[in-house]
Amino acid sequence: MNLAALLEKSARRFGDRPAIALGHELFSSYQNTAERVARLAGGLLKRGLRPGDRIAIAMKNCPQYSDILFASWHAGTTAVPMNAKLHSREFAYMLDHSSARLCFVTEDLEPVIRAAAMETQSGVEIIVANSQEYDALLKNNLAPLAQLEPDATAWIFYTSGTTGRPKGAMLTHRNLLMMTVSYFGDVDAIDETESLLHAAPMSHGSGLYILPYVAKGACQIIPESGGFDPREVIEILATHKKVGCFFAPTMISRLINDPSISAANTSNLKTIVYGGGPMYVADCQKALDVLGPKLVQIYGQGEAPMTITGLSRAAHMDINHPRYLDRLASVGTARTDLEVRVVDGDDQPLPIGEIGEICVRGDVVMQGYWKNPQASAESLKGGWLHTGDMGTFDEDGFLTLKDRSKDVIISGGTNIYPREVEEVLLRHECVAEVSVIGRHNSDWGEEVVAFVVATGDEAPNEAALDRLCLDHIARFKRPKAYFFVEELPKNNYGKVLKTALREMV
Repeated sequence: MNLAALLEKSARRFGDRPAIALGHELFSSYQNTAERVARLAGGLLKRGLRPGDRIAIAMKNCPQYSDILFASWHAGTTAVPMNAKLHSREFAYMLDHSSARLCFVTEDLEPVIRAAAMETQSGVEIIVANSQEYDALLKNNLAPLAQLEPDATAWIFYTSGTTGRPKGAMLTHRNLLMMTVSYFGDVDAIDETESLLHAAPMSHGSGLYILPYVAKGACQIIPESGGFDPREVIEILATHKKVGCFFAPTMISRLINDPSISAANTSNLKTIVYGGGPMYVADCQKALDVLGPKLVQIYGQGEAPMTITGLSRAAHMDINHPRYLDRLASVGTARTDLEVRVVDGDDQPLPIGEIGEICVRGDVVMQGYWKNPQASAESLKGGWLHTGDMGTFDEDGFLTLKDRSKDVIISGGTNIYPREVEEVLLRHECVAEVSVIGRHNSDWGEEVVAFVVATGDEAPNEAALDRLCLDHIARFKRPKAYFFVEELPKNNYGKVLKTALREMV
């Protein structure tokens, strides 16, 4: 089983159809894309890479992203996509931890990745997409498709670390093929006349959704900006038909609140799949009013990619149902291909209406964490993935999230774990204690704020705390506000009461 076979099959069936578009212009047909991928795979093998080796990708959205993903699988290697917004030290950790042999970068990220590579012992090679070195890879002979076992690792998906270090979820070819099939069964039926717009990072959900669209011979659209701009999205909709996309809720909010949306023709927009953060009911209703019946919600994790529950297009529009608003506030029902249950502290299933931890089991669930058997054992207890999220089922099988254990902050669809920010702030000599929480932000969903207890009478300088953060973590993780307090609220066991802190902001 090799995911790259999806591209080969579509190239045979839809050879002349568009595979990749850059903005309004055709970039490549399926036949040309499949040939380019096979030659790129040949170049990887010629450089000495072997099945199972890791290939990192540190790139903003571009046409080469999909080529590199499929070439890595074609050659039998494992892709390690990394969020382009990360800090140099975070890149360094992932390159080192994954033991990546090679890292593809876009030109804008080359300096930061070379700096990151200097901090590692891996000896990773760096190739800039569209460089002469990259073009040389495309001049190699066509490589045969690597024959792989279904449980061979295809993608190492680094999740934000609850302990300050990200964990690499090992997603196999079987996992991602099941995710692909699940898309057709529970999210959206698509065909070769449709397109997928990559306005969200291809290192995460948008990139994972390449697979179902390639499987059906549909087109990948890369915005010329390489990211999300509401007006650019609207302009693309004027050219391409039957467009689908994966958006964070904040992206939907920005789209429907952009002044240009009132005069826009959104008839070519077919589906927005959203997830990665809470979507408030009022915002969801407004989006339905502006865009029509085009929303589908998914709830998943890197450990169960894009596939745990879903709120269907029909459920979004069932306004006459007596619990319609409750359903809009939920994350939908269990996907067809896996089991979902809510359990107590002893892993026993709880009755309807009771809150417990959400656990899932099925072929989409990761194999484990790369080089972390302890975390793997803890997360996959009894054959079930323990998500760390708390929720409750209603009598119709709709799951509602009640809390995010581990206190993850979701800002703009990106997970930020407080502990990694807290650990950085505690490096300052004037910081005795610190607690980081998320505060509501109308544009980004949540923003990071920090409560700080000083070691002495004088509070640390905010600018100094900012500099400390910028030296160690990605800019988007830096607190947007600091609150200096004499003490942190705690329970009898000494645990900080973050609920009380949230009431203070």
